[in-house]
Amino acid sequence: MREKIVAGNWKMNNDLAETQTLITDLKKVLTDTDVKVKVAPTYVNLYPAYEALKGTAVEVVAQNMHQAKNGAYTGEVSAGMLKSIGIISVILGHSERRAYFGEDDALLAQKVSAAVDAGLNVIFCFGEELEDRKSGKHFELVASQLNNGLFHLPASAWKQIVLAYEPVWAIGTGETASPEQAQEMHEFIRKTVAEQYDAALAEGVSILYGGSVKPSNAAEIFSKPDVDGGLIGGASLNADDFVAIVNAF
Repeated sequence: MREKIVAGNWKMNNDLAETQTLITDLKKVLTDTDVKVKVAPTYVNLYPAYEALKGTAVEVVAQNMHQAKNGAYTGEVSAGMLKSIGIISVILGHSERRAYFGEDDALLAQKVSAAVDAGLNVIFCFGEELEDRKSGKHFELVASQLNNGLFHLPASAWKQIVLAYEPVWAIGTGETASPEQAQEMHEFIRKTVAEQYDAALAEGVSILYGGSVKPSNAAEIFSKPDVDGGLIGGASLNADDFVAIVNAF
């Protein structure tokens, strides 16, 4: 049975006081659920969030990490540093890291290997831009990102991998991805993983949808057979909205 996961990516939002308030609100409204709930605060609030959520069912995850174990990389954070404060999962390959910071498939493959080797779990993000979708190259592009970023891993490492499909064209563009389009791509992703490894491995991998999930559309999106949850951006900054998405399963 694949894990159902809802992860909130808080991006570069919320100072310490705002983070503490959001966590307090989240703890008030989140009830018992079989869904795995995760939140990703900014680095400066990572350990305070971890401490505030210790003993709850909510996991605190990192938004990024460097591929090296240590060294002269000013401003960067290693897998070992994350583990030293209790963090066991990291988001890698987010569309904003790819677009704004030039992270390509080759670099992300290094980061994935470093995270897996350190024992971290990885939420690996990928997805096509609007021009890829309009030109009909979206399946080709997604297959390439999977191949270049993840398919160097041995099958045994996939127990540490969660996939997060981000249709970048449907985020803040005015375009809308339908639940059917989400299912179509998720089914293709699972098939692509199965062809590289095997069907059993592919059936066990959770694939999250990261295309502007909101309380109003979450239930329909999550009802699709190959959608195992969501990577939530803006809606995760409001505790009531985030919990409504969690409860949409």
